[in-house]
Amino acid sequence: MTQHAPVIANDREYPWPKVPAIAICLDGCEPEYLTQAIAAGLMPTLKRMRATGTDRLAHSVIPSFTNPNNLSIATGRPPIIHGICGNYLYDPETGTEVMMNDVRFLRAPTVFSRFYDAGARVAIVTAKDKLRALLGAGLKFDDDRAKCFSAEKSDTSTVAEHGQKAASTWLGMAQPEVYSAELSEFVFAAGVKLLAEWKPDVMYLTTTDYVQHKYAPHQPEAQSFYKMFDKYLKQLDEMGAAIVVTADHGMKPKHDEAGDPKVIYVQDLLDDWLGKEAARVILPITDPYVVHHGALGGFATAYLPKGADVAGIIARLAAKPELLDVMDKAEAVRRFELPADRIGDIVMISTENMTIGTSAHRHDLAALNEPLRSHGGLTEQVVPFIVNRVIDLPSKPVLRNFDAFYYATTAAAL
Repeated sequence: MTQHAPVIANDREYPWPKVPAIAICLDGCEPEYLTQAIAAGLMPTLKRMRATGTDRLAHSVIPSFTNPNNLSIATGRPPIIHGICGNYLYDPETGTEVMMNDVRFLRAPTVFSRFYDAGARVAIVTAKDKLRALLGAGLKFDDDRAKCFSAEKSDTSTVAEHGQKAASTWLGMAQPEVYSAELSEFVFAAGVKLLAEWKPDVMYLTTTDYVQHKYAPHQPEAQSFYKMFDKYLKQLDEMGAAIVVTADHGMKPKHDEAGDPKVIYVQDLLDDWLGKEAARVILPITDPYVVHHGALGGFATAYLPKGADVAGIIARLAAKPELLDVMDKAEAVRRFELPADRIGDIVMISTENMTIGTSAHRHDLAALNEPLRSHGGLTEQVVPFIVNRVIDLPSKPVLRNFDAFYYATTAAAL
């Protein structure tokens, strides 16, 4: 057997896997989803993995949103290193708000690109296309050693851009609707087919939290989703891969007893205190897919006008019972390892069942057909971290979801 040197990515050393190393990111997987589905007898494979492998809880990065955490998992590092600190950012120099899904925003190489450069076969399947370019940064598709495509755009994938022509035709599954459980099922099914036929050394499967935004852990639709996942997990496990199952963030109910969203509209507050539009509140949860969360999450940042009393504004906001924590930029960078040039003067985090909005008139909540469930703050930071093999996982310092590939490759190298 050829001996491969460890792969270095962002100052971390990853063992070369002897069997395929797979990390699965279950978007929005509050640990209670797994607990209830296992208790209902719907996840025998995961139940066995917990018993015979390694079962822990880990922390996501803050903000507990999709893009920052997926890129942390992909790079093995927090946002201060890779630069992706939200789905969305504000450029104060141009006064524009832009999606942070372009490769130009990425400041660190991915683990995938480093393994590819070392000669490995790398596969990435994502539910939504918004992550594909970032996750596939640095990969080339002209030598059949890399595949990176999304379920959302699976009809139109090409060899030149994704390593796979017409992924939906290849898989034999129709391109799913973006707001569906089938979008995630496509990811799992593609992972099984890739592992069986293409045999990647390293593979990342990342889903969408459409189901988790709509349904609580006890609801049949949520339990059906995890039963479906367990079926594919069984196949991946039986093929001998080393697997880490984790999540990008949890999910909490954000509504009152009547089912109406619970929101504190901070832009309206700052307009009253500082003058209309003197400050600028940015919600990094914002992306093109707001039907299931209305751009309402547990984390926000605000840019204040020059000369504003930052400490005074923080004190006034901190006095609001809807907010769990309010801090200045320096503290946010220190506590949450965020890139200072991509957050505002202050950072706000809401309480467990509350969200942060801009102005009431700017949020179209008509599309929220179910009571709001969302994420972004500290109360959605705890996520599962389950390995299908016995490995030594330290409890101190705190295990992070972005340790997924370090431990997947460690398990695969045993």
